[in-house]
Amino acid sequence: MAKFLDRLPCPYCGMNFKSQRGRTKHIRTIHSYDHDDHICNDRVPASPQADSDFNDARPDFEDESQDFSADTYLGDHDADAAHAEPDHDRPIYGKIEHPYLFGRPCDAQGNPLPPGAACPPRGTADDDWSPFTNQADFLLADFLFRKVEMSGSDIDFLMELWAFKMQQLGEGASSPFISHKDVYATIDSIRQGDVPWECLSVDLGETIPDDAPSWAERSYQVWYRNPDAVIKNMLDNPDFHQQFDYAPHVSKDRRGQRKWQNFMSGNYAWRQCDKIYNEDPSTEGAMYVGIILGSDKTTVSVATGNVEYHPLYLSIGNPHNGVRRAHRNAVTPIGFLAIPKAERKYDDDVAFRKFKRQLYHASISAILQPLKPGMETPLIRQCPDGHYRRVIYDLAAYIADYPEQLMVAGIVQNWCAKCTALPEHLDGVGGRRTREFMHTLVDTLSSGLLWDQYGIDSDIVPFTYDFPRADIYAMLTPDLLHQVIKGTFKDHLVAWTEKYLAETQGEARKDVIMDDIDRRIAAVPAFTGLRRFPQGRRFKQWTGDDSKALMKVFLPAIAEYVPPQLVQCVAAFLDFCYLVRRHEIGEDTLTQIEEALARFHAAREIFRDSGVRPTGFSLPRQHALVHYTRLIQEYDFVARGMLPTSVSIPSCGHDGLRKAVDEEAIDEDIVPEARVEMARRRQRGYPRVLQDLAAYISEPSLPALARQFLHDQMALDISMPLPEIISPISVFHSASATFYAPSDLSGTHGVRREIIRSTPLWRRKDPRCDCVLIVEDNDKPGMRGMIVGRVKLFFSFSHEGQVYPCALIERFSRVGRGPDPNTGMWKVKPLLDRQKNRVQTVEHLDDSDKENLGKRRLRSPTLEDGVQGFSPVKK
Repeated sequence: MAKFLDRLPCPYCGMNFKSQRGRTKHIRTIHSYDHDDHICNDRVPASPQADSDFNDARPDFEDESQDFSADTYLGDHDADAAHAEPDHDRPIYGKIEHPYLFGRPCDAQGNPLPPGAACPPRGTADDDWSPFTNQADFLLADFLFRKVEMSGSDIDFLMELWAFKMQQLGEGASSPFISHKDVYATIDSIRQGDVPWECLSVDLGETIPDDAPSWAERSYQVWYRNPDAVIKNMLDNPDFHQQFDYAPHVSKDRRGQRKWQNFMSGNYAWRQCDKIYNEDPSTEGAMYVGIILGSDKTTVSVATGNVEYHPLYLSIGNPHNGVRRAHRNAVTPIGFLAIPKAERKYDDDVAFRKFKRQLYHASISAILQPLKPGMETPLIRQCPDGHYRRVIYDLAAYIADYPEQLMVAGIVQNWCAKCTALPEHLDGVGGRRTREFMHTLVDTLSSGLLWDQYGIDSDIVPFTYDFPRADIYAMLTPDLLHQVIKGTFKDHLVAWTEKYLAETQGEARKDVIMDDIDRRIAAVPAFTGLRRFPQGRRFKQWTGDDSKALMKVFLPAIAEYVPPQLVQCVAAFLDFCYLVRRHEIGEDTLTQIEEALARFHAAREIFRDSGVRPTGFSLPRQHALVHYTRLIQEYDFVARGMLPTSVSIPSCGHDGLRKAVDEEAIDEDIVPEARVEMARRRQRGYPRVLQDLAAYISEPSLPALARQFLHDQMALDISMPLPEIISPISVFHSASATFYAPSDLSGTHGVRREIIRSTPLWRRKDPRCDCVLIVEDNDKPGMRGMIVGRVKLFFSFSHEGQVYPCALIERFSRVGRGPDPNTGMWKVKPLLDRQKNRVQTVEHLDDSDKENLGKRRLRSPTLEDGVQGFSPVKK
């Protein structure tokens, strides 16, 4: 620690600096308000060093805009090592975990375990099958209810038959269950993992005046489940093993670029762990559990009295995104918030609106009270890997649509709940709201000034004020579905496009054009991942799935009817939307997101110039887009737009730092290998001889193409004759493609599985031949390294003991050297030979394991291929 003796300490946080200039800059940026922007700079200072081997490597947040010196980064390493020459040719990659709250295993009493200690057995006895009589009864109920989903009448018949059989055998026993009702009742009585619902009464007590109306005097019932018990079950779920983070971490890819993938890779979790440790160093070695809340306006109970109930959901940040998206008990409702109703005369009553907001916050605070002890002192919980750990709770994120954000933050309508940008100037970003800054404003200014100048409703105290470290303004995260997909796309761009046509073409011509756009949308062929709209986009009730599906086909449908600038506006927005949906986001992706947003802002001016939006774009839902880059870095997980600024890891040649890199995590940087697999069963009714099959499907060139394919696969000399194919031919109508799709809602590591179909009769109507991309050169980006084709036939044959699964492909050629400059999409056309016949080839279904080629493999197009790719076609 001698290297700190000659440094200047900060009078506020004790952080040490080499020079007065550095300390002054730190004080001005960390411990002061920027009154011009009304922003409290909450950059997190370095934590005090602890006597732990994990201190050898920790990113720091002293200045989030610059790289950090080796001095700061290496912590307790000696001064000579700190000044070692950096190894700039070898970037650091892998994962570095938080040095203080790193999730160290312990025993059931909280005592640390030595490295490599065995996991304790889980609590349930192996022979305890209650409420079932034995294991056989449990397996039978599981078979009837879950596996085959047998109807109640069939269950009754089976049980009667079972009982009759036992009587015939003279066993003196009956069936395992009396009837289907007995089966259902036994299943319902299972208590393992179940947290019962409870009811509490919420009233505002002394805040209600004596002459208040009946709705204010009433006590409201709130149904909830103990959130601590819910989280305990989540942590004890073995299904999360291998897809669960026990510590916040900073990850870098092989290029040394920072990447964000799950909640615990974000800056928020790391910074909160610093705060927790600074407040209580005894928390060292504990596991951080960031609590994610969410609510929406879905009405659960209607016309059942004077109250509606809105659900409150809970998750934790430790499970990976793929687990949470799959709803594997990682997201669960924990409460139903009571929303009072009253007579129509109170619809616009200020007091009634205030009462509903106060009741809303009081209800959430009451539901979350069981978590408060775990926010102050670590609790011992069993984790997915079987080990016990000391865990510390923290309110981390709140997912909500814009109206819900205003409700939970106590912000006035048309203001932003994240910043202080004025409602009439939401095109830019205002000063960031923080709990400390807002508290200072409330203590300083009158209610009128707070309302008019800062958009603060001083009558509302957010529920987060009842819990340590909780900052609702930092916790709020955008709702991608409601604010971006349904909001900006459906409510704005789609509606504005129609209004633009009315302004420029007149109502009559606009109707003709919109009808043709609807016909184009309706003509989209059946294809995996594409939604059919038989009536175009003219439906009354838009769901989130409707909006997401329309996004994939809307751009090419309007391309020839509106000016290039409007097309570019929609294309830029789609680029932004698909980029923020990626499974993993790196520094390059953040740059692309910012560029797409800038292009969108520039191109949308066409709506102002044409009179569609003469007053501009001060729209809260579009304004939310400017916060996405920062929030991705803060909370990159489930709602795909929630994590702060970057943590920089410098390149350094020190061996101790290298040891902190988790080498096992490097495998996560590798994109999983794509593969295509044929359907399990061949289709019957097709000829088994190649020449006969060619005649049956009217493809006379098939035998020659298949022989040429086999010649290439065997790597025969060009002078050698084409080999004969004499084995029986098997025909298939589909194949499954598994591939990396970063912008699709995919599984673990962004892997997606889709079905490619080639069938003469799809749904007993028309033929269906899906388009595919054939990966030809992985070294070329995007479409430039792919062949576009349409599958005319899936078939396989064997030769010299080896099976060749393959496809007859009708080839397409790209139009131009790049994507269309307006839509960003590639245009393709049928590839013709000199005789104007369509070019066909036979391709191996998955050639990635072939030594002679090692490149080509089929896959179906992804979302990114749709935006910067091509639209599937059909004869």
